[in-house]
Amino acid sequence: MTTEKPQGTEATVIIGQKIRPGLEPEFHAWQEDLNAAAAGYAGFLGAEISPPTPLQPDWVVVYRFDSIAHLQAWINSATRQSFLDSGSKYLDGPATQQVVSGGNRQPDPLVTVVVTHRVHPDHVDAFLAWQRHMTQEESTFEGFRGTELFRPVEGLQEEWTTLYRFDSAEHLDAWLTSAKRQEVLAEGEKFHDFRMRTIDNSFGSWFAFEENGREAPPPSETKTSVAVWVGLYPTVVLLTLALSPLHLPLWLGLLIGNLLSSFIMSFLTMPFYVNPMLRRWLRPPPDAPARKIQLAGLGIVAAVMVFWAAVFYLVTTQIWHLP
Repeated sequence: MTTEKPQGTEATVIIGQKIRPGLEPEFHAWQEDLNAAAAGYAGFLGAEISPPTPLQPDWVVVYRFDSIAHLQAWINSATRQSFLDSGSKYLDGPATQQVVSGGNRQPDPLVTVVVTHRVHPDHVDAFLAWQRHMTQEESTFEGFRGTELFRPVEGLQEEWTTLYRFDSAEHLDAWLTSAKRQEVLAEGEKFHDFRMRTIDNSFGSWFAFEENGREAPPPSETKTSVAVWVGLYPTVVLLTLALSPLHLPLWLGLLIGNLLSSFIMSFLTMPFYVNPMLRRWLRPPPDAPARKIQLAGLGIVAAVMVFWAAVFYLVTTQIWHLP
């Protein structure tokens, strides 16, 4: 079912950008600084940087603000323009931009497709009827998870924006390449002027927190790596102890251990141990004191890892001697 979102609540802008080959690290550092600058503007709720994937050829940056007015103030600010001028050396061509207003969260950890259409004012009713038909057809395909339709946003963009989601790239591709979709596209020939982008959020579930219906942006790559380390160390050691009585050869032990650790990390360690413990450090509230949050988080990480190291030292040297 297509849900048409009204204006006047939270606002999200999705920006796609190609980067010149070899300049990706410099771009990422520059984008982090740009996001930090955005965080100083009124109404800022979060920002996310998503590097290219096989599904998503461009770098994608998502900003969320509490209103269209605050988002517009950031988009048109002298601060952002100054950053764009200094960072132009990293960019390979103009960026694409879509604004959606009225959603209360970012695209969920599925495969999300963003489609924008330019629609003549006289054709709006026909466009809406065509969109309803499109949704009816795609909803019959396996893996379909919903569609949202957003009207143009005055002062920011003239296009209609549609977000639709599938649970996997395979199911999405089945719809995109289907004869039924080509048939519906042919019926809406007057709406052929559109752009489409796929956003791959497949790994969002490892770091998914919600407060008041809002999903915070994911942590930085450094924080992500540290958090995985916090969860991986006890998981791997405990699995090693559990499998040691079987006396498996190294190649088989690692094969089985890695499989089990992947499932345990995804379904137990991260959601029930690491995420609750490091929640504020991984995704601090926008109004929280950054330095205090950083120091507290690092303190927790250090204390927890010292605890596990001490426990496993005693277990493997004083209580249980591994073969």
